Amino acid sequence: MPTNCAAAGCATTYNKHINISFHRFPLDPKRRKEWVRLVRRKNFVPGKHTFLCSKHFEASCFDLTGQTRRLKMDAVPTIFDFCTHIKSMKLKSRNLLKKNSSCTPNGPSNLKSNISSQQVLLEHSYAFRNPMEAKKRIIKLEKEIASLRRKMKTCLQKERRATRRWIKATCLVKNLEANNILLKGTSEHLLPTALNSLPLEDFKILEQDQQGKTLPIL
Repeated sequence: MPTNCAAAGCATTYNKHINISFHRFPLDPKRRKEWVRLVRRKNFVPGKHTFLCSKHFEASCFDLTGQTRRLKMDAVPTIFDFCTHIKSMKLKSRNLLKKNSSCTPNGPSNLKSNISSQQVLLEHSYAFRNPMEAKKRIIKLEKEIASLRRKMKTCLQKERRATRRWIKATCLVKNLEANNILLKGTSEHLLPTALNSLPLEDFKILEQDQQGKTLPIL
């Protein structure tokens, strides 16, 4: 038993008290395809229980010779109110837009919010537009970090070599003073005050420590 009409925008439902008949889509592939084309519903595939009401057929399409109203074999639906259906869809879309706009205030506070959002986007323009751009930036930064680590390692090596030379030179001067090869007080004129104040034994310990140390891995 039919329940409603499959035509777009048609709200007719089955009611035995109303003189409206319902008709199945024809089984013949050609006629069935023609009905589907005339219905003009996107991706529409009629089933066994898909019907069209008699409103969509002209009077000449019916065979009234029997007790029941039947469609003729060549009958096709030609009466459709597509404009009403399209207007209904537009009205629904318009009502939905109004509902959404009513939820969002259009006053100065909303305008201020939009302006502040734009300012945030401008201030945060460093943000990446896509993952590939971010990946390229990360690779570039990793290369820069590796280069800085190499430079830092070179500076540490130079510093250690300079420290060793100072310690060796200090030990040599103090040894020469201890063996009376150099005059007492010579180290005061050759060495900085911080190094001159340390005894010879401390310099020997420092020299041993310097030889045993290795550079940290960066």
